[in-house]
This record gives sequence, C-alpha cells and structure tokens, in this order.
Amino acid sequence: MASLGEIMAGGREPVARGVSTKNVGLRGVTVADTAISDVDGQAGRLLYRGYSIEVLAERSCYEEVVHLLVMGDMPTRLELSSLRDALSAGRSLSPEAVGLLRAFAPRTKPVEVLQAVSAALAETDPAPGEAGRDAERRRALDLTGKMASLTAAWHRIRQGLDPVPSSFDLGHAADFLRMLNGSDPDPALARDLDVALILHADHSMNASTFVARAVASTRAHLYASISAALGALSGELHGGANAQVMEMLQEIGDLHAVEEYVRSRLEAGERIMGMGHAVYDTDDPRAVILREMSRRTGERLGDTRWYELTRRVQEATQRSFRERKGGDIYPNVDMYSASLYHVMGIPRDLFTPVFAAARVAGWSAHVIEERFAEAAEKPQLYRPLSDYVGQYCGPAACEYVPLEKRV
Repeated sequence: MASLGEIMAGGREPVARGVSTKNVGLRGVTVADTAISDVDGQAGRLLYRGYSIEVLAERSCYEEVVHLLVMGDMPTRLELSSLRDALSAGRSLSPEAVGLLRAFAPRTKPVEVLQAVSAALAETDPAPGEAGRDAERRRALDLTGKMASLTAAWHRIRQGLDPVPSSFDLGHAADFLRMLNGSDPDPALARDLDVALILHADHSMNASTFVARAVASTRAHLYASISAALGALSGELHGGANAQVMEMLQEIGDLHAVEEYVRSRLEAGERIMGMGHAVYDTDDPRAVILREMSRRTGERLGDTRWYELTRRVQEATQRSFRERKGGDIYPNVDMYSASLYHVMGIPRDLFTPVFAAARVAGWSAHVIEERFAEAAEKPQLYRPLSDYVGQYCGPAACEYVPLEKRV
C-alpha cells in the first residue's frame, strides 16, 4: 500500500492489491496528456503541435521545428532569428565541457559520452537556481545546441583531433556537419540532414520520452532528464536500431544475398531490424520521406548500393511476412535513415547521437510540459504497480535464518 506521502503527492487513493490491471510494457496505456505531438498508427500520421510531418519536412527547417516544439508555436521572423542565435551560442563549448570529453577513453561509445556529459552540464548552468518555464526553455535551447557540438567534438577528439569551433553563420544542420568533418558541407547534404533532424525531433510517448518525463516528474533538473533519455535511446531496439540496420546491410553485402539472409533470420524466429513498429499499423510517414531521401542522396553522390540493399530487404521481408503471417509489415524510421546517414559519411556509431541531437528538442518540450502540468491533470510522480511473483514462506514473510545456521 502507498505511504501517506505518496498518496498526498499523487493526489489519489492507493490501488488495493488484486484489483490492478496488468499491461506488460504499457502498450496501449495512456499515461499523460500532451499537446506536443500526435501519432496515429492506423492512419500513418505524425503531427507536431498540429502540423503534419510531411509539410514540415518539405517547407520548414529544424530551427523552426525546435521553436514549435519548445516554445509552443511557429516563430515569427524575429523569433526565429533569436532562436538561431540561442542555438549557435549553445553549440559553443566551454573549456570545461571540452575537458570532460577529453577525459573519456577513445573507445567509449559516443552515446555513453553524451549521457555522462549532458548530466554534468548542470554544473555549467549560468543560473542553476533560476526556475520557471522561460528558464527551462533557455536550458532546452542551450542543450539542443550542445548535443550537436558535443557529438561532433567527441568524434574528433577520439581521433586525436581538436574540436572545430561552432559558427554563427551556418544553420544548425550545416554547422554540425562542418564541426564533424572540418569543412563546409555541400548545401544539399546539409538540407538532407536538416530534414532528417526534423523527422526525428519528436514522436510522442516513446521509450526515451517516457523516461525523460518520469525523471522530470520527480522534480529532477532538465539535465538529469535528458541524460536518462539518452540511456533509454542507447538500446538497440530504440535509438540504436538504425545502427543495427546498417550493420545488417554491411553483413548482407550483396543484393543476391538478401533473400537467403531474410529467410534464415525469420525461420530462426529473429527479427529484421528496421521492419515493424510498436505503433504504426501502416507506413511510418517518416520512413516514406527517408526512403526517397536515401534514394535521391545516393544518386546525387553516386552511391545507390545501400539504398538498393535496403529496398530489397524491405521487399523480401514483406513478401515473407505475408506468406508466413498472412499480414503486412512496414519499414520504420530506422530502415532508411541508416543508408542515408552512411552515404552522408556519418560513422555508424554516431547514428544514435545524431538521433539524440534531433530528439533533444522533443525531450525538452516533454520535460517542460511534465514539469508545468496543472496539478489536477495528473499525479506529480509516476508510480506504477507491479505484481510480486517471488517466494512466500507461508502466510507471513520468510523467517530469517542466521548465516551460521544456513546450509
């Protein structure tokens, strides 16, 4: 039974034993209201604050989407200029932040570096005691800028190179590529990444977003919430999935090997990475856009091999799935982002950090929404139940046996 403190903090009576409804994995369970994004899995629709992802990918830019998610609306020209300045300032790393990066061994996984450093950034906050929605928005924009520059700086540091300072003259995506590679990117390539960042900026109550909101519900600071989200993102079934897709494509290696690879994996009861989604029962709208981007970018750069391999894996998986299950399966956001990032020259182990560099805006928006939700809307602290399935020693607790008498 919940303590009195939990009852008071939660604003509701405790649930009695034996009357809870179990849903392992929380699939289909609504845990909060949100005005940030909406996923319609049956219609294959994704909205950011009411705007369709297709329209945003075609007509907007990542900076506009950051304003939409974090600030709550589309920016005016003046607001967009101000936000770009804030992101540019955020991309500038302090000597302390660079020193933290240099402390890691070169073999450390990039996403683990981001998780550690993003939490430590709390100590560099210029106004740590400043509270309120505006203060959290300031921190959110700063973290959004820093997630890109930390990723690029770590990649260079682990190669024995110095980080490239950020530029106020480039957009967020273009500056990331410049800091990563040390030279100004092709504008078309920068636009491709800009669209990819838009597509990954938010996706409602996914695993990492739920973790961020759960941590925020304890009144932990934004940096701790984002660090926790990065931990969830590091798993191969979430943010690590597109790296797993690329590993799969490199293992297959040849178009003629696709059918056998898919058949053997499915016969062994294993999954094909990049296929299927926990929410979408039809095309993932992000995958539709990324598929065309992967094809177009591959053609422009003279390397369509990875797009063609991905498309063949998709077709073979769908065909086999229909034969075995009598239904349909569709590619998710990770399927074509893998080949796109690869031909753009982004190392495979940076795929998840690039995801984080996009999603940090969405995470931050959800943390702010969680932090400033009306008290009547939900309990302040997430506190689900679990069913105890361990041992019982009769009607009461087990008898404690002193160590010297145990055999």
